[in-house]
Amino acid sequence: MLLIGLTGSIATGKSTTSRILSSPPHNLPIIDADAIARTVVLPGTRAYARIVAHFAPTTPDLLNDDGTLNRPALAKRAFGPKEEMRKDRDLINGIIHPAVRWEMYKLLLHYYLRGHWAVVLDIPLLFETHLDVLCGTIMVVAISSTEAQLERLMARDNMTREQAEWRVGAQIPLHEKVELCESVYVRRGRGVVVMNDGGVEELQKELGRVVAGLKEGRVGWWGWILGIAIMDGQIYL
Repeated sequence: MLLIGLTGSIATGKSTTSRILSSPPHNLPIIDADAIARTVVLPGTRAYARIVAHFAPTTPDLLNDDGTLNRPALAKRAFGPKEEMRKDRDLINGIIHPAVRWEMYKLLLHYYLRGHWAVVLDIPLLFETHLDVLCGTIMVVAISSTEAQLERLMARDNMTREQAEWRVGAQIPLHEKVELCESVYVRRGRGVVVMNDGGVEELQKELGRVVAGLKEGRVGWWGWILGIAIMDGQIYL
């Protein structure tokens, strides 16, 4: 089963790319790290308890009325130039990332057993968390202009320019992700950079071309597992 590591930077169109890949004609299973990150901090989870224990005494608006985490309030603690913010960000990541990985591994096993030829790992911090080493192919969604990225983010999340700059700055710069993908993965035939400067239709066409190239020559897991060993009419695994 091919693991496609999908990444990019905030407001470059990664979520749109993920929706296209999960829809006909591709119908690829998506393991969304952001979605999983929201579930592993729901009330009753170990991660939730650890975050509340640490941040509640100094963050009065940490919890919503229903007891769930107030994500914008938590983000204010973690995204900014101060050293205290960096420490808070590292602490949050240290709590959430291991829980997310465990859920991802369980989903990978599920899709593998169902015989899918490929699964998309939608991970914004793919390189930062070193999960790219798990993937057979890396797909970086990028746009040409940092200014366009900031404008998209400010419009999408109603942020000030300063807030947008800090959110973008909390990740590896987009141009470095593109350079890493091109110098390491594209060169080895295991990566692709998808430029998303145009509209959705252009992105759909480009992804159709990319997926067709990845799928060529691949078969379902029964195809190769049946070839492992067949002796006297028995399959030995």
